[in-house]
Amino acid sequence: MAAQQEVALQPKREHSPAQERTEAGTFYSPHTDICETKDAVVVTMEVPGVTKSDIDIQLDKAQLTVTGNVDSKLYEGLDAIYSEYNVGNFVRSFTLSTKIDSDAIAASVADGVLTLRLPKAKEAVARRIDIR
Repeated sequence: MAAQQEVALQPKREHSPAQERTEAGTFYSPHTDICETKDAVVVTMEVPGVTKSDIDIQLDKAQLTVTGNVDSKLYEGLDAIYSEYNVGNFVRSFTLSTKIDSDAIAASVADGVLTLRLPKAKEAVARRIDIR
């Protein structure tokens, strides 16, 4: 029998990069799940209130960086009674393995969730070898 894992809400945390940022303001690190399939690694990230045009995804060498801007004007004049979501820009970076086909990375956003599909390089996909 598989061990049960408790699922619990995690508080949103400020991004604490290894390097200092030159941009003013607070950046948050969005909750992210990373799953592996037979032929890809799939990254899903919570980005509520962010549209496709507000997200920037950059790949520099093996560093994949996702940044997003939240329009705080949408929240002006609102007096929150209770809030779990902090309004602000976000950034998240990942170092990619050489086993990822970086030319075939695809991204989509829907219903406040950003999905990145990182296909495995052909040589990284497991395969069966027939005996001759």
